[in-house]
Formats: sequence, structure tokens, C-alpha cells
Amino acid sequence: MSHLAWNVGGLALPLVVAVFTVPLLIEKLGHERFGLLALAWGLIGYAGALDLGIGRALTQKVSQLRGETNLALIPDVLATAGRMTLMAGLAGGFLIAVLAWTGAGSWIRVESTPPGEITNALLLLAVALPAQAMTATYKGMNEAFLRFMGVNLLRVGLGIVNFGGPYVVALFTPSLPWLVLTLVASRLLALLVFRRLAISCLESLHHPRRIGSYSPGIARSLFAFGGWVTVSSIVSPVLVQADRFVIASALSAAAVSAYVLPYEVVVQSLILVGAVTSVMFPGLSRTIREKPDQWQPYFRKWLRRVGGLMALVCIALAVLLPLLLPPWIQGNLDPASIKVGQILCLGVFANAIGSMFYALLHARGRPDISARLHLIELPLFICALLLLVDRYGVVGAAWAWVGRMLLDAAALACWNVARR
Repeated sequence: MSHLAWNVGGLALPLVVAVFTVPLLIEKLGHERFGLLALAWGLIGYAGALDLGIGRALTQKVSQLRGETNLALIPDVLATAGRMTLMAGLAGGFLIAVLAWTGAGSWIRVESTPPGEITNALLLLAVALPAQAMTATYKGMNEAFLRFMGVNLLRVGLGIVNFGGPYVVALFTPSLPWLVLTLVASRLLALLVFRRLAISCLESLHHPRRIGSYSPGIARSLFAFGGWVTVSSIVSPVLVQADRFVIASALSAAAVSAYVLPYEVVVQSLILVGAVTSVMFPGLSRTIREKPDQWQPYFRKWLRRVGGLMALVCIALAVLLPLLLPPWIQGNLDPASIKVGQILCLGVFANAIGSMFYALLHARGRPDISARLHLIELPLFICALLLLVDRYGVVGAAWAWVGRMLLDAAALACWNVARR
């Protein structure tokens, strides 16, 4: 339970900073610039996909090697994964830079923000992408060793800078590049710290080689698992972020603010699910391989706990949102935001259940199933978004998101139940 407590704390404490800084950011920046900042947060979040699924593959591989007491290969696994994610991150950063230079910022509807600011912000984000990709790999190493304290202390720091950094800058200037610079700097620093934590895991092995070397064989092994995770890792963040980018292009950057505010409030309730799956995954992977007849009670226990708690949380949020949001935003709240938040509560519950079955699929070595499902969902979700946003605005985006969460959870649960 101590691992779970560290994970919950690491995810929850930054939200306290967000509670105080988000209304002040909206007051300082206005809805349009806050909407653009929300898009920057989304793009940095997407950068985690550029680890090609190797972070999760590394966690599974190292957990397996530790279970087999085959410790000599672990340094090579880390070195191989690090090189793979570095190359992927550089490729992703280069692509974002090219898009920025060719005018991708003009796709977003703005009224008062100069296009040059959006272009410069995108170029800064391109620098953060390789760091974010490699960080996922080093984080996976720590999770394989069940070292959650250092990971979550760093996560708290990142979360504070994520909201507090732009607020401090906004006291002096509303310029978007300066706001984004705080996000980029924090990711570069986090990469260095995560790398040091991963190396300390190697040092605990008491093996002569502290740093391993790249191995084509290990690369193939990681990619055999990570290849399908890569598909999910690329497609899934598109699914997660598509709603705000469709809103920005079809409606306006200011409309993104009206959608993102209730979205972030409601979706942050998933911190418990993220904390549970991070702790559960290494142990579940080992149990499935070492004691294949004992994993089901272990998984069902956590599924019941998460399902029951998230049902209570979502019902409470749906009831309390009309009381919480207006005083929090203090007169700057779009009336549609409350309805959006209440609709999203249904999707959050479905997402919680789906996330548990998603982790189970990966622990069973079948990331291909979730990847194929995401490939099916992508065109359906985009079509639903375009149709519903055009007809119902941000409320339509909320219903499109809920529909995808329900489909995702039902499909993942059905496959796992059928393959017991």
C-alpha cells in the first residue's frame, strides 16, 4: 500500500497547485491564451507516445528478468531502450518543428494572439519531445524496481511547475513562448533526474557493469512487445487530445478553455486508477508468468475496489460540479462548462474500468488487442467529433468522448473475459 500511497500523492498534490493557479491564469491570460496553453499541455502529454511503447515493454522485461534472477541483462535492456526512445523523440521533435515552420499554427482559430507566438511556442515544444520520450523509459525502469518514491517526488515537482511556472511568467508577460518555456525547461531537468534514478536501480544490482550497451537482440525483444504498444501509444493520445484540437479548429481557442476546464476537473479523478495500475502492472506481469493460476483473484480484487470507488466519485462530481465550478472560476465560466463536466463523468467511470483491463492485457503480453481496438476507434471518434462539435459545440465533444470510453471499456472487458 505504500507504493500506492506514493503514486496517489504524486498525482494528487499538483492538483492543489492547479486549483489555485488555473483561475488566476484565466484572469491574467484570457480564455484564448489559456486555451492555447491547454493545447501546449496536451502536446507535451502526447510526447509520451514517442517512447514507442518501450517504457512499458522495459517494465515488463525487467520485471521478468528480476523474477528469473537473470540480472546481468538488465543494464543492456536500459541502454537499448534509451537509444531507441532517443531516436524516436528526435524524429517527433523534428516533425513538430517542420509543422511549425510550414504554418501549422494557422489551423487554430485565434483573434488576438499573433501567429508568430504560436509558431515559436511550437518550436519550443519540439525541443521537449525527445526529453519527454526518454523520460518514459527511465520511469519504466523505476517502476520495474517498484521505486515509486523518487518517481512521485519528481512528479510532484513537475506538476507544480506545470501550473505554477506559467502563472509566475503570466505575472510579467502573457507571451505564449515564455509560458511554454517553463514547461520545456522542467521536462529537460526531469529527464536528468529520472536518468539518475534509473542508474541507481542498476547500482542496486551489484553488477560490475553499471551502464549497459545497445543490443539488437534486446531491441527486437522490446519492440516485439513495444511495437503494438507503440500503435496504442501513438493512436491513444490522438484519441485523448483530438477533442480539444477539433474544438480549436472548428470553434475557437477560447472554446477550448470552456471544454478543458470541466474536462480537467473530472478526468483528474482518474489519478487513483493511474496509481493502482502503475503498482499493479509489475506484480501482475510476474504473477501471470510464475503463478498463472493465481492472477485472477488478484486482478478482480483491485477491479472491484477501483470500480466501486470511481462510481462514488463520479456520482459525487456530477452532483457537485454546479456548486464547485462557478466560485472556482469566479465569473469567467462558460455556462456550457457545467453540462460538459456532468456528461464527462459517465465517460470517466468507463475509462477507469477500461484502464484496468488495458493494464491486464499488457501484463498478459497482448498489447496487440488494445492497439487494434484503438485503430478501429480512431476514425469513428474523429467522425463523431466533427459531426457533434459542428452541431452541438463543446457539449457534442463531451458526448463523443463518452461514447469512445464506453466502447473502449466494453471491448477490453469482453476480450479479457472471453480469454480466461
